[in-house]
Amino acid sequence: MKLSAQWIREFVELPVDDRQLAEDLTSIGIAVEGISGEGANNVFEMEIGTNRPDAMNHYGVAREAAALYKIPLRPIETSAAKAVNSSIAFTDMAEAVPFQIQIDDKEGCARYTAQIVRGVKIKASPEKIASRLALVDQRPINNAADASNYTLWEMGHPTHAFDLDLLRGGKIIVRQARQGEALKTLDGVDRKLSPGDLIIADADKPVALAGVMGGFDSMITENTKNVLIESAWFDPVAVRKTAKRHGLHTDASHRFERGADYAATRLACALVAQRIVESGGGELVGDQIDAVAHELEQAPVQMRISQVQRILGTKLATHEIVAILKRLGFELVPEPDSQPEFLVRVPTWRLDIEREIDVIEEIARLHGYNNFPNTLPAFAGAVLEDPKAAKQAKLRSSLLALGYNEAVSLSFVSHEDAETFSSTPLVEIANPLSEEASLMRSSLVPGMLDMLAYNLNRGTENVRLFEIGDTYEAFGTSTAEHHRICIGATRSALQHDLPQGDLLDKGKATSDLDIFRSFKGDVIALLGNSQHRELSFDSETAEYYQPGRSARALLDGEVVAQFGPVDSSIASGRKLRQEVFIAEVFADRLYARPLRQLLYQPLAKFPAVERDFSFVFRDEITFDKVEASIRAVRLPDLRSFAPVEIFRGGGIVAGSYSILLRAKFQSHDRTLREDEVNERSAKIVQALGELGGVQRA
Repeated sequence: MKLSAQWIREFVELPVDDRQLAEDLTSIGIAVEGISGEGANNVFEMEIGTNRPDAMNHYGVAREAAALYKIPLRPIETSAAKAVNSSIAFTDMAEAVPFQIQIDDKEGCARYTAQIVRGVKIKASPEKIASRLALVDQRPINNAADASNYTLWEMGHPTHAFDLDLLRGGKIIVRQARQGEALKTLDGVDRKLSPGDLIIADADKPVALAGVMGGFDSMITENTKNVLIESAWFDPVAVRKTAKRHGLHTDASHRFERGADYAATRLACALVAQRIVESGGGELVGDQIDAVAHELEQAPVQMRISQVQRILGTKLATHEIVAILKRLGFELVPEPDSQPEFLVRVPTWRLDIEREIDVIEEIARLHGYNNFPNTLPAFAGAVLEDPKAAKQAKLRSSLLALGYNEAVSLSFVSHEDAETFSSTPLVEIANPLSEEASLMRSSLVPGMLDMLAYNLNRGTENVRLFEIGDTYEAFGTSTAEHHRICIGATRSALQHDLPQGDLLDKGKATSDLDIFRSFKGDVIALLGNSQHRELSFDSETAEYYQPGRSARALLDGEVVAQFGPVDSSIASGRKLRQEVFIAEVFADRLYARPLRQLLYQPLAKFPAVERDFSFVFRDEITFDKVEASIRAVRLPDLRSFAPVEIFRGGGIVAGSYSILLRAKFQSHDRTLREDEVNERSAKIVQALGELGGVQRA
């Protein structure tokens, strides 16, 4: 909402300029989002919380400013002309019949105040009122309607003006609507009323939706001579239900729904009457008619100084606490006790204060949140260190460094997904939300595939995701939880990292083998964070991986991961737009291993010697077996042993392949002699021969 800075200053002499005022108000929770205009036309763009209807007006903000700066607040005073007859208000001067206010719905309307003004001339409002309403984006209508609107924005209490001569029977009745009744509201809409609607009626028919909008047939027009001013307190729930039922939201309903000031009805009514008389002449007839259905009294709130100090974390002096609350309009009554305690009487405009913590919050915001020292809360319990926290953090940082983004999926899966991606006993949910979420997940793969598909379906092609979470397995009468890591990447994301152009032949750069090796490299980098003597691979993966293009990873013979492209039947069933690669890492097995310590080793000063070996092997002899046989020889100074090239066909018999292997020897102490290199090479040839390999000339 918009509020005029100059209008606020009418009630308090502020020691700061508008910009400083905006900053200071924001610091105590009366947020100023922006300032527009210049000089006297400065307007604050306010963001007032729904629990603070008392501050949704100029006087309410001025009251907050006065409390903040410890300066006096000017009271709102009325100076309307004295009533023609101070004892009674008449509906007809000739008959001298008193006007009546009848409250039938005493829960919906606790108080109804009215004032009659006769002999009014309806015309345009004075310049001051019209211009101020325009500043807060309100359209001037006429002096009677504008008087009501102006009072709302000044002090925050909604009022309404009726054409007295259009009210039948000399009475106002506050009641619930009856079945079949209708009302044409000020917006020109004919509304069918429901029995739950809180309405204002005359002796014959409804004339307004209470607290929401007046009626068309009793509105002020240029022909109006006599006016009835209404100022009431309506129940927030009753107003909310009526407004919602009719799809209406007005400035009046906005305030009434949040709680109006029960004590403000007489003042608001007097202000509207004063402004109508000042602008349009006329005279008051009789005193205000103040009908009270029941008193609204907020129960006092107990406040303990010890609790204030405990919650705020600092020792505020008792006199400072008392001073802050008094500036905000609270009354404090001391209670005798070993610890200082008070009963706090809450002002009528603060319906949001109900508990001790609410009072303490008021103390905190007026003292200034920035004035509290930065301290840690006291803690007397035991701190239990999570033994896997450091390892999990290391694995997470490694995946982030590899270009993967962390994601989180649901912990629930369908029976179909659970049966497809797991063979362990399933954990049923007693009251599932749906069939699609009826089991606790036994694998992270379904969630990862859903997240990859979500990105692909929205045009994101290069996707790399990982999730660290738990899976669940039925274990007798209980449930076992397992720590898992799932990695997912699209083919285009892996292909994007491969060398392009002249470095490699284009066909090779995009081959299935190169893409698989790229993904395998990410898995190896992740597993490299855990200490191990040997990392090996085999092809015994789950059925939902593509056969022949997937692998299991073993650290010292223990299975710690499986990875590869998802089988085409799975991919097509989930409508994946391109090939995706998945890796499942058994994180609890990695957590059981210490983190690998990186040790510095200087580069060797002596030259390296390379030797190539060309062998023919049967297809069942995979490279991991070749590598294991060489590792078993334990050759000194062997720095690396890697495949360079594989060849099939030509002179190679079917069921076999030719492989070129390259060994690198290097010593940190001296230059290796030719005979030493030959000796080591001979042992390699012998080991490969024992494996069934035939050396090519």
